[in-house]
Amino acid sequence: MRPRPLLILAGLLASGATAAPAIDPQFGSHAVIQRSTPIVLSGSGAPNEQLTVSFAGERRSTTADAAGHWRASFAPREAGGPYSIHLNGAAVADDIAVGDVWLCSGQSNMEYPLRRALNGDGEVQSANDPGLRLMKIPQQLAPSPRRTFAKAPAWQPTTPDSAKDFSAACYFLARDLRSTEKVPVGAIDDTWGGTPIRAWMDEDAVRSSGGANAAAVVNLYRSNPTAAVRRFGEEWGAWWRKQTGDKAGEEPWNASARLAWKAVPSLGYWDSWGPEWKAWLGSAWLREQVTLTAAEAAQAATLSLSAIDDTDQTFVNGVAVGGANDPANPRSYPVPKGVLKAGMNEIVVFARNTWGPGGLKGPADQFALTFADGHSKPLSGGWQVSRIADSVGQPATAPWEGSSGVSTIYNAMVAPLGPLGIKGVAWYQGEADVGQPGYDRRLAAWLANWRTQFGDPQLPFLIVGLAGWGKPVSQPVESGWAALINEQLLADEHDLRAVMVSAIDLGEPDDIHPANKQEVGKRLALAAHDLVYQDGGAVGAQPVLAASVENAISVVLTKPLQTLSGANAIGFELCGPAVGSCRYANARVMGSSVLIATDGEPVTRIRYAWSDYPVVNLYDLDLLPVPVFEIPVQ
Repeated sequence: MRPRPLLILAGLLASGATAAPAIDPQFGSHAVIQRSTPIVLSGSGAPNEQLTVSFAGERRSTTADAAGHWRASFAPREAGGPYSIHLNGAAVADDIAVGDVWLCSGQSNMEYPLRRALNGDGEVQSANDPGLRLMKIPQQLAPSPRRTFAKAPAWQPTTPDSAKDFSAACYFLARDLRSTEKVPVGAIDDTWGGTPIRAWMDEDAVRSSGGANAAAVVNLYRSNPTAAVRRFGEEWGAWWRKQTGDKAGEEPWNASARLAWKAVPSLGYWDSWGPEWKAWLGSAWLREQVTLTAAEAAQAATLSLSAIDDTDQTFVNGVAVGGANDPANPRSYPVPKGVLKAGMNEIVVFARNTWGPGGLKGPADQFALTFADGHSKPLSGGWQVSRIADSVGQPATAPWEGSSGVSTIYNAMVAPLGPLGIKGVAWYQGEADVGQPGYDRRLAAWLANWRTQFGDPQLPFLIVGLAGWGKPVSQPVESGWAALINEQLLADEHDLRAVMVSAIDLGEPDDIHPANKQEVGKRLALAAHDLVYQDGGAVGAQPVLAASVENAISVVLTKPLQTLSGANAIGFELCGPAVGSCRYANARVMGSSVLIATDGEPVTRIRYAWSDYPVVNLYDLDLLPVPVFEIPVQ
């Protein structure tokens, strides 16, 4: 007798409902579990399923919740292994080690892979240590916190193949700790280039650190996307007017005729447009005009553009319709009914590139205006461009989606880790926040958020100060780059379980991604030995106070100092209260202080190494550079 289709379907449904329970990937085969701390394993099963979880000879009973998630707690263990994890008697993970777990996170300088570091080929080929385990979390986004990874990571022992695309700075940190601590070490690469700190913390942390307005726009977007796009467009316009001095109605999206336009040579990256565009790191306006009939103008439509590297803000007839920080994916922006008009319509796009190729990616067939009735008009014949002086800086990006959105990375790449036991966090991020004041507040909120996430109020953090990048200068300047490093330092000074690791001397003037990640990893490891292991490591000298002494200012730091290649310390500035009042000053080292000669002009603050790419020669006796700082004079 032939089997009945309904019986087959019922059998398939039944088999799905009783799928074997599983362990979450952070505890999968080859994982490292944190020593000397309570162990909480987690995974999935059938809703309300009763489970027996076995680990390292211990057994626990637990029950999955209504969504099929379960947890089981085990007593702390010292370093050792290998162990296995069994669920209901079946092995689900093997080769588990107990040791130290380090989570490395941030943007592109932490993401920077081992194969591109100095001597990358040699470093990759020598990467072979089964006691050093690596887990790279795939990049993914979510609008709300996820319990599990949509794209699951996996642990791997260190081999050339597993290490080549792993974070170089994280690898060098972990390799050093593996050598000195003599225990298994697990390193987690949880990174995404070009991302602001707000994407890496939950919405409550964003709200508490100055981002309440951005969080409110996100909530508005959930209920009314069109209104949210309009509101953010107004905020973006206010930013533009502040940067340029344009009055309302004079902006390029409202009065494009005020700009000088040239025909776009091709719908592809602007690097291919000629020598003046090659490797252009900056911004440009692009526009296209399209003629519509009255019937077309009466409809809603969708504007399709290619990917735009890195960010865009797009207007149709003066109305903001979308914007994203997403160099990889094409744009698709709804154009609400009432925005289009019969006759000539104008599309104006602001594009900003911060690294690599920039502008419109192409190809031409990705540019179109598609109407509600289904027909479309190509937008590939008449694009024009007007380049912008780079003084406008980096604008805010839409907060509801993409890798720059509020909590979008945290929700998908951090929250699924649950209360994972970790030894510490290494953080290298900030480039995307340059020009956005209040980074010290955001960094403090992020620190508190992650301590809550991982269930450890004393969780230690190693924070890499930005490396120098940009044009060297011969006169004092205002520098958003230096201001952000100073805010990193301010957050560190107020947190006893965080330490700043200066990398100001490791930068390259024409490359935001310096290749010397070996030294970054070495300095991170020194800081870890000092802050976490407390076994004789070193951290750099940091300023304590500045005070007037007769005809000089004395700046006291935390450690004895030395100057390299000269008798005096360079890079110090005497500053009055006003912007533009800073001037270079003579400075000499006296133990752990720097004595700066005054010049008879008002002095209310001292700045050190205050430029995008400063030349420095002030180090402590461990050859760690003094960080960029600004300090008031008492």
